[in-house]
Amino acid sequence: MTISAERPPLAAIAALGLTQIIGYGSLYYSFSILAPDMARDLNWSSEWIFGALSAALLIGGLAAPLMGTWIDRFGAGRIMTSGSAIAAAALIACAFAPGKIAFIAALIGIEVASNLVQYGAAFALLVQIRPRVAQRSITYLTLIAGFASTIFWPITTALHAHLSWQNVYLIFAALHLAICLPLHAWLSRGVSETRKRTGEAAAKHVEPSLQPSVRRPAFILMVTGFALESFVNAALLVHMVPVMSALGLGAMAVVVGTLFGPSQVLSRLINMVFGESLSQVMLAIICAVLLPAALVILIATAPSVPGALVFAVVFGLGSGLNSIVYGTLPLALFGSDGYGRRQGQIMSVRLVVASMAPFALAFLMGSLGVSWSLSIAALLSTVAVAAFFAILRLTRPIARSEAVPNPGEA
Repeated sequence: MTISAERPPLAAIAALGLTQIIGYGSLYYSFSILAPDMARDLNWSSEWIFGALSAALLIGGLAAPLMGTWIDRFGAGRIMTSGSAIAAAALIACAFAPGKIAFIAALIGIEVASNLVQYGAAFALLVQIRPRVAQRSITYLTLIAGFASTIFWPITTALHAHLSWQNVYLIFAALHLAICLPLHAWLSRGVSETRKRTGEAAAKHVEPSLQPSVRRPAFILMVTGFALESFVNAALLVHMVPVMSALGLGAMAVVVGTLFGPSQVLSRLINMVFGESLSQVMLAIICAVLLPAALVILIATAPSVPGALVFAVVFGLGSGLNSIVYGTLPLALFGSDGYGRRQGQIMSVRLVVASMAPFALAFLMGSLGVSWSLSIAALLSTVAVAAFFAILRLTRPIARSEAVPNPGEA
């Protein structure tokens, strides 16, 4: 067992951590802060601006499987390098958009670039660098990148206090060109040189833990679980303020927001320290259970302030683990070969579902009321729990036959 030779690539993780913070901060978290001025300049309502974002997310989701195939074919490093250039170009195009059509086209470019530079591609790069320690590497990366909102919300707010949203986007484009692109190019070159020096055989690919006969149903169950979690997460995050207000907790929405981010980071830190002995399927189950548990707590205790605080912490813990699981579970179940393609397929379903979730929850709240809508959301997330339990049952026969554990699967 050569543990010393299988350490996570810390320099690569640190570099990707920085690019993920910039990628999520500039392409995702900044939008909600800049959206009101975007709407005013384009003579749109706030609803239309977020509707345009949902359409762009949908198109980006449909393009994700192709992006995943490219990651496998050309290497994640090269794709992320190109993605940094595309992200910068899309931000610049957004800033200089002369009208609504050009703005929507640029927004679609931003969402396509997001597929090329955010978690899906970054996870694939870590798998391609050192497959056997990729699960640990992904955990470390999500811990660093979890600070993206904490860093970029105040940065965006401070910049926007003195600059137009167009100039803020131009600054973000410069960050992609000056920081992300060189780092991604360096990582791409490092992977290529390592493979030339050691040969493909030395990469020690992670083998699937599932028998061929059950891989397809397991993949369908996994994607179903991830999709349901994405639906509930996306719907709740967008509608947090109206949900809290309808439950008599209007002022608590801000407090929930402040607790949600740290709880995400805390869950990743706990998993990093204590999660070594857990299988990735069990981690997925724990993650899935936390979501309906949070909703039940909120429904049962509203309008209790302590109940809302517990909801925020439990919801944040589950969301934080979800970012890890969606990178590590496919690797553990299906191995490292074709990882990029599978990540593209998973990302596609998650983005398409997430783009429709806010509208669906708004419709449910308008038709059935908040309590019933949250109950339906809790039921959907319980189905996700059942899907991951079904995967656990599929893994048990082969798990019993493996008397000697794989030292690389930590």
